[in-house]
Amino acid sequence: MASDTTTTPLPRPRAKYAVRGRRYRRAARWSPYAYIAPFFVLFAAFGLFPLLYTGWASLHRVELTAPADMEWVGLRNFSRLLRDEFFWNALRNTVTIGVLSTVPQLLMALGIAHLLHHRLRGSTFFRVVALTPYATSVAAATLVFVLLFGRDYGFVNWALGLAGVDPVDWQNGRWTSQIAVSTIVIWRWTGYNALIYLAAMQAVPGELYESAALDGASRWRQFLHVTVPSLRPTILFTCVVSTIGATQLFGEPLLFNGSAGATGGSEHQFQTLGLYLYEQGWVNLHLGRASAIAWAMFLILVLLGAAVALAGRYRARRSG
Repeated sequence: MASDTTTTPLPRPRAKYAVRGRRYRRAARWSPYAYIAPFFVLFAAFGLFPLLYTGWASLHRVELTAPADMEWVGLRNFSRLLRDEFFWNALRNTVTIGVLSTVPQLLMALGIAHLLHHRLRGSTFFRVVALTPYATSVAAATLVFVLLFGRDYGFVNWALGLAGVDPVDWQNGRWTSQIAVSTIVIWRWTGYNALIYLAAMQAVPGELYESAALDGASRWRQFLHVTVPSLRPTILFTCVVSTIGATQLFGEPLLFNGSAGATGGSEHQFQTLGLYLYEQGWVNLHLGRASAIAWAMFLILVLLGAAVALAGRYRARRSG
């Protein structure tokens, strides 16, 4: 006689699946923070901490030979900068070299990008060539330009001699040395900015050019009334980045006249704020003064950024 036995299904491990679900939701919530955590850790160690420590050191009298021995002086380092003629000379040189290098650089980059934007043979080759100066080291580029601007045997003076111009002492003149340093910056960064403009031009809708062509606009008018207005955010970005780079200019003027060191020439004729900071901190060993100069540079950039932002808002209100 067969026994009537019924088998009951085993209960599903609901608790196990619930634990897995909570772990999955927790991982999905916190994993993005884990991915970006290394950046913030490195930024705090090598960006935020040096910035805060420099600000703290700028309020003290401290020498590089004994960085632990700090004497509180408050804002004396900053007030001293206001009376320091060498600081104002470095600031004027920085502004002058910045203007001499930024304006031609961005104009040339815009023109090169416009040429590369149209179909031409070997466009990829020309784009690589445009980026080559940016990949060149500052030391190598500056040493080559030192030879080009040599007083006795430089190529530039040789070319000027063919035109009947007397040799120019590029390193010892105020304007000539600043023009020479600006030329190095122009050569290194024009291609980089040209590729940025080229990427922005490729994002401009083709319908705008077609409409302008139907209205009878020439290539030049299309460039002025279609390309340039469409590139305004990109042009503003490159202006801000170039201004920051000009404020921090260091390698080119330091190596342009190696015998002068951080003085920027015999009469400080091309000493920038970066060179003056280096001279105070690593030559004269005044770490507190160098920190004050660094924060002065930072505050100048903040003020310039605020001015650009206010100008943009004012223009947006007027156009709106």
